[in-house]
Amino acid sequence: MSTRNRCLLAMVAGLLLAISFPKFGIAGFAWIAPALMLLAALGTRGGETFRIGYVAGLAQYLASVCWLLFIPYRWHSIPIGPLAGWVALCAYLALYPATWVWLAMRISNFKFQISNSDGSRRIRFRPVEEISSWNWSGRMFWALSCAATWVALEMVLTRLFGGFPWNLLGVSQQRIVPLAQVASLAGVYGVSFLVAWSSVSLLCAGIVIVGRPQRTSAWIAEVMPPFAAVVVLFVFGFHRLAGAPAGGRELNVTLVQPSIPQTLIWNPEKDEERFHELIRLCETALTNQTDLLIWPESAIPKMLRYDRGTFQAVTNLAVRHHVWMIVGSDDAEPSGHSASPKDVDYYNCSFFVSPAGQLEGRYRKRNLVIFGEYIPLQRWLPFLKWFTPIQGGFTPGHGAAQFELPDLDVRTSVLICFEDVFPQLARDSARNGTDFLVNITNDGWFGEGAAQWQHAVNAGFRAIENGLPLLRCTNTGLTCWFDSFGRLRGFFRDANGSVYGAGFMVAKIPLLRAGEKRAPTFYHQHGDWFGWGCVAVAGLALVRTRVSLLSEAFLKYV
Repeated sequence: MSTRNRCLLAMVAGLLLAISFPKFGIAGFAWIAPALMLLAALGTRGGETFRIGYVAGLAQYLASVCWLLFIPYRWHSIPIGPLAGWVALCAYLALYPATWVWLAMRISNFKFQISNSDGSRRIRFRPVEEISSWNWSGRMFWALSCAATWVALEMVLTRLFGGFPWNLLGVSQQRIVPLAQVASLAGVYGVSFLVAWSSVSLLCAGIVIVGRPQRTSAWIAEVMPPFAAVVVLFVFGFHRLAGAPAGGRELNVTLVQPSIPQTLIWNPEKDEERFHELIRLCETALTNQTDLLIWPESAIPKMLRYDRGTFQAVTNLAVRHHVWMIVGSDDAEPSGHSASPKDVDYYNCSFFVSPAGQLEGRYRKRNLVIFGEYIPLQRWLPFLKWFTPIQGGFTPGHGAAQFELPDLDVRTSVLICFEDVFPQLARDSARNGTDFLVNITNDGWFGEGAAQWQHAVNAGFRAIENGLPLLRCTNTGLTCWFDSFGRLRGFFRDANGSVYGAGFMVAKIPLLRAGEKRAPTFYHQHGDWFGWGCVAVAGLALVRTRVSLLSEAFLKYV
């Protein structure tokens, strides 16, 4: 296969993987895309292998996160900003599929032969012949090692440079609810492993069919183990869904979606107008019996704690309707890292307001968006701010916070913005008897693209992992809620049927009976045990390969 054809096949693989996520959401493509990546790289080595994987990764991310191009920028004289950010992020993310393809070829320990029959030095490798000549256990080891390596790289992606675990492989299966229940045991990484293992096993089956045409049924042994695992996990999923606890209490929650354009959020002259419109929308929404009212991130134009008019408007609303409130607002305090009183730390914050009009708690966002909420190395590279849509930056908070509604015997924890795509953050917030999770976010940055839907399906896994309902209140699409099994139970649409318009929705969240405790999921108890196990397995597979190569070299020498 020529290099050009290899790159075309790699591009197809990357695009298929992108299409497996919303808005298209064709989950089946995720089961074949990793196999096509490896197929495109078979017979290559070293830098060429990495480049082919990079082409696949670049195609995947350029397509799946193209909504970054919709971000409005303050400095319209620099239109290159969104384009530069999109390309830079995709160029970084593509390193992970490229590394996976390269490592998969290293783990395989393929034998390349040097031919001098025509007087020239030529490297010859027939991958179909070699792979089909392996015994079954060798191919199964390779498939399992490739799957473990995929998960190991997802673990790195989730944590390196603050992490960007957007559209992990397993997330593509969120709508296949029974299968997605694997996440209650192993997190989303368990689903990623299953999909990657099945995909590489399908590749091995195809190679066996081509390499051993005389053995027409030999391929069955390649796909039976992952197929059996899928069947067993489907049975587990259906069993878990059937074991849903009997109905107890319900919490009436009203989620407000103001649909404020991002450019309006940046316009201080419109602050009063948009805040009064938000209050008017809430007055309309609170004609029902609501226990909890939730506003999205960036809903309040001024700092709640420091602007008297804003504070009174919010607390009066809570008192007048006797409702608990969770609202998003910026916050500030004198910097603890400076002796100057002029130095201030700013926080992206959520506040908890009681029906008595008191501030009962707050949570400060812990995981900030790089180039969206802070600029790295700004002190040494100040020009970087010209390529971002922000002027200043936030300080990260420390630790989760639990909000308690004592009169209702209910506890909740808040995740802000894209914190709900981090499994470890959501697990930390779900501790200490939390009854449900709340995500407040502002996806109005990204117009009406796929970002809102991708964000939602990523968040759906946090509900499965922790066995808790998860409510999402957004500035503009997708305001919705998932039950404790990750099923999308309701989402907001305006009068025109759009998920991006202004309005509100009411959700009845099922709760356990008073005094009853929810049984924690295995994942909630033990965390990323499976992901770290895959890191260990991938490392051992690489060590085994190196030891094997060194042993062969030693035997040749002696």
